[in-house]
Amino acid sequence: MKTILVDDEYLALNYLEHQLLKVSGGAIEIIGKFIDPIEAKGSILREDADVVFLDIHLPEVNGIELATRILESKPKLNIVFVTAYDKYAIQAFELNALDYVLKPVESERLLKTVQRLQARLEEASVSPRADKETIRMNLFQQVSIESGDQFTTMRWRTTRVQELFLYLLQHRGQLVRKSTLIELLWPEYETGRAYAQLYTSVYHIRKTLEPYGDHFTISNATEGYILTIGKVALDVAEWESRIQSGLPITNETIEDYEKAMDLYAGDYLQEFEYWWAECERQRLKLLWLRTSYQLAEFYLSCSLRDKAIEKYIEICDRHPQAEEAHFALMQIYAAANNRISVHRQYRLLSAALAEELSELPSMHISVWYDNWKRDNKE
Repeated sequence: MKTILVDDEYLALNYLEHQLLKVSGGAIEIIGKFIDPIEAKGSILREDADVVFLDIHLPEVNGIELATRILESKPKLNIVFVTAYDKYAIQAFELNALDYVLKPVESERLLKTVQRLQARLEEASVSPRADKETIRMNLFQQVSIESGDQFTTMRWRTTRVQELFLYLLQHRGQLVRKSTLIELLWPEYETGRAYAQLYTSVYHIRKTLEPYGDHFTISNATEGYILTIGKVALDVAEWESRIQSGLPITNETIEDYEKAMDLYAGDYLQEFEYWWAECERQRLKLLWLRTSYQLAEFYLSCSLRDKAIEKYIEICDRHPQAEEAHFALMQIYAAANNRISVHRQYRLLSAALAEELSELPSMHISVWYDNWKRDNKE
């Protein structure tokens, strides 16, 4: 393991080298030692190092800031912080540091770090093959991710860690500012504690996502974070892409549209009451509703009455206040002289509107219904 050591004290630098060589059993190769952080940065960016042991207290720039700059260019580099104070552990977590060790560095503790490093490098050597395969993730109804040959729910440390991940996922590919996340998730905390919570939560997200390799990557910037996904098939993105294909609904395309609509298993993030997800949830709902009406109208135009009824009933089940779907069913039933179903559908509509909105059916529906009753007296 090619290793670079950075510390502003010669004695500490030499002592760390001695300890590493003693506990590693030949697994560590020191390819550079630096007391100047600027010189160290240049060498780290040039060399193909596996790990950097980095003192936090450095002149001109501290180790946390230096690591941030380095990881922007080399996000997969392993960082081990060396410090005399454990208060920096949380900031180390934010940068997804492999570990942090306290001075004076003890052999037994350093051995654990070396073993952890070896384990991470072994995982990295096999993960690229798995990363070539596309994995699937569902955001409709229940959040789940492909695991083997089935879908499972992701286990999160806390509900706020989960919410943070889903918020970043909704804004994937975009820079999300830390101040925005603080205001969203920890508005009641004082600034220092809020940022500590944020850093720890990002650390736990990264740990949870580790089994998925490069499929999910959280990049750290000075102002915030960027979540990127690679070879992840999101049901939401796939569904919208197929629905928005621009192809007209015809006999040739109807089957593809129906298969696409099957992906919409439920509303977007349905099991969560996140206010920030509501706008996206409503947008996708309206797209589903519009497409469902188009499919029902297509079936009617093809005289496929049963298929049209099935589609309108689905609309009413998902959106009980969808007046035009109820009205379409009433007209279909009336044309078939199914009086009982006409009455039942009008009552269902009236009950849904009264319960949810305290309103009556629209005037044009009520007038049609009254005229139909008058013309169909038993």
